Amino acid sequence: MEAEFAVAAKMIVLSLLVGGFLLFFSYLSSPHIEQWRNEFGPIFLHSNAHMLQLTITDIEFVKEFVVCKSIVLGKPSITSKVLGPLLGKGILSSNGAIWEHQRKIIAPELYLDKVKGMMNLIVDSTTSMLRTWENEIQSQGGIAEVRVDEKLRNLSADIISKACFHSNYHQGEEIFSKIRTLQKVLSKGMMGIEGLTRWFPTNENREIWKLEKEIESLIMKVVKQRSEASSEDDLLQMLLEGAKSSGGFNGISHRKFIVDNCKTIFFAGHETTALVTSWSLMLLALHPDWQARARAEVLEICGDKPPEADMLRSMKVLTMVIQEVLRLYPPAFFVAREVLETVTFKNIMIPKGVFLQLPIPFVHQDPDVWGSDAHKFNPERFANGVIKACKSPQAYMPFGAGSRICVGQHLAMIELKVILSLILSKFSFSLSPAYQHSPAYNVVTEPERGIILRIRRALS
Repeated sequence: MEAEFAVAAKMIVLSLLVGGFLLFFSYLSSPHIEQWRNEFGPIFLHSNAHMLQLTITDIEFVKEFVVCKSIVLGKPSITSKVLGPLLGKGILSSNGAIWEHQRKIIAPELYLDKVKGMMNLIVDSTTSMLRTWENEIQSQGGIAEVRVDEKLRNLSADIISKACFHSNYHQGEEIFSKIRTLQKVLSKGMMGIEGLTRWFPTNENREIWKLEKEIESLIMKVVKQRSEASSEDDLLQMLLEGAKSSGGFNGISHRKFIVDNCKTIFFAGHETTALVTSWSLMLLALHPDWQARARAEVLEICGDKPPEADMLRSMKVLTMVIQEVLRLYPPAFFVAREVLETVTFKNIMIPKGVFLQLPIPFVHQDPDVWGSDAHKFNPERFANGVIKACKSPQAYMPFGAGSRICVGQHLAMIELKVILSLILSKFSFSLSPAYQHSPAYNVVTEPERGIILRIRRALS
């Protein structure tokens, strides 16, 4: 079986004792994936000393992979080992019965009808942020230089804190701050070998352990306050009720169930929106024609009113822009799965234990699928929807694929439209000379040196 697998996928063996994990997770810091694909083809197998990894960019393989909802493909065990302090055994990293249980609790809270009820919250939080931008513009003589990615992270944290914790959202903001610090520390340590360095008492590990304890303590403090007060209709309440029936899943305690899922929701809930909004503003600043088109559409639909749910559906240009940004800058770099039982894709038998990784940017920017302008910003390709945007709609996966597709995609899209429409209605912007293009993989794809814009009031 192993021999058949090795023949089907051209083999490259790399014995990398240090640095394997980050190397494979980002061509942004290394061109190896692109080099190997050019040399060995669109499907290649490699080893980083402790696991076999199959990298997939072949579109026919991708089609089968994306539509597969079988439980034989699960989240890789390395995810919980390397990112355990951040994700624990929450919905992003777990498999089997515990994953199904968590999804049944969390997904209904993020259905489209439920998310529409968060519109006022999103509008209010965004409007509050934009007032600070107006003050900066006034104090700087009509044009302000703003590092927008930091502002948008704080905005997303505010929104997810209120959506999850309602009356406890101030504690939620403190939790977010520590999770962000934990994310940065973990990103630094991803060059080490999983399983060999995680338990060494290094300075980084000590900081990780300290942050884990502080985050857990803060979350449980909120839980205690909630248990002593009247219940609220929010995601935290659903987690508390779901925790009561979570016992028996691989020994996961009620406490761990709550803590791990709160951490996961905070991390995933703020990163996607903040990053995609940041990249959207960067690309609109770089393409003033599309910025003008999107602004004109927003003003025509909304006038001087804040956006409402029905208005968002009419924003075709803005939707095209967001879809194109998600194509070029997907928040997650990989769709990653571990083969839990032997499976066959495209007549290739893949044994249990193999790690599958699908580098999303390679698929999203494949000229054979998206056309000769695949590497260019062209929202017009989405004028007739995703189905007509490329040769195969399965090649578009900004929110993941299969049964593990992101449960928060509806919330993310509504947030993106509300935030961008409010910004466009009030401001025009261009890239600052201080901006340095620096996409980097730090658990998610983010602008390492920030996104700095020159912002002024839009002419009405």
